Amino acid sequence: MAELQLVRGEGALQRALAAIREDVDDFFDRTLTIPNDLRARLVSAMRYAVIGGGKRLRPLLTVSTAALYNVDRAQAVRAGCAVEAIHVYSLIHDDLPCMDDDALRRGQPTVHLEYDEATAVLAGDSLHALAFELLSEPAMSTDPFLRAELVECLARASGHGGMAGGQMMDMASDFPDTPPFDLHTITRLQQLKTGALLGAAVEMGAILGRIPPDGRSHLRAYARDIGLAFQIADDLLDVEGDEETVGKAVGKDSAQGKQTFVTLMGVDGARAQANALVEQAIGHLSNHGDEAEVLRAIARYIVERDR
Repeated sequence: MAELQLVRGEGALQRALAAIREDVDDFFDRTLTIPNDLRARLVSAMRYAVIGGGKRLRPLLTVSTAALYNVDRAQAVRAGCAVEAIHVYSLIHDDLPCMDDDALRRGQPTVHLEYDEATAVLAGDSLHALAFELLSEPAMSTDPFLRAELVECLARASGHGGMAGGQMMDMASDFPDTPPFDLHTITRLQQLKTGALLGAAVEMGAILGRIPPDGRSHLRAYARDIGLAFQIADDLLDVEGDEETVGKAVGKDSAQGKQTFVTLMGVDGARAQANALVEQAIGHLSNHGDEAEVLRAIARYIVERDR
């Protein structure tokens, strides 16, 4: 398993990203073996979606937070892969014709185009189930109470009170009887749709470190701020990004007339807000030393990325 080097600078982040990509791909490659029966197409689609692509920010957040408390890396990677499984399931479903109807994801055809719609639905369903299987098995931890807390944290972030609820709010913006979204509504939408899972990724690292809930408030604040900054950066990429670099369609929000941080604040205002959120997020880590440098670098990377 690749080692995570917690030292200063952009180079540390690049090494950390390379390490987590290797670890996540290796974990899913070992976990998702293709069976010699009629389920082969389903597992192949799961592998297609989850191996060899993506920034892997969510598992990196879990591993980097867990590292603050000297958690075994293999244990943290497993938890991070559970978060990534939920994230990828949501992308598969979000790309379907009944939702965003996207043809490109991570620079390659979306799962429903590479396979078919029914297989894509089942692949997403199966990755959702896999996430909780990974957390609930004794291989995650010998402590059943810790496993239960991890499951609860990820479940809350995934359902109607988190990611799925935010997706529903996003879809509701297209309903004829829905009034135009203001900045408060957009912020709430993105705190659920994007921020909840990023927050779970951070909090699960603290759970692995056996930090009690009242000792995680600074980490929750860090995750809240980077979650909003992440979405503002995404909105900016939709306006300014290049499809080949971003790896998915751009300009869709404006074409559909959707309200975003950019439409409500302007490009310069949105960028200034994202940068302010990043500085605020870094400030929440002031009680940590060099061991939190990758978390600080992740916050900066979120607004500097080009995909």
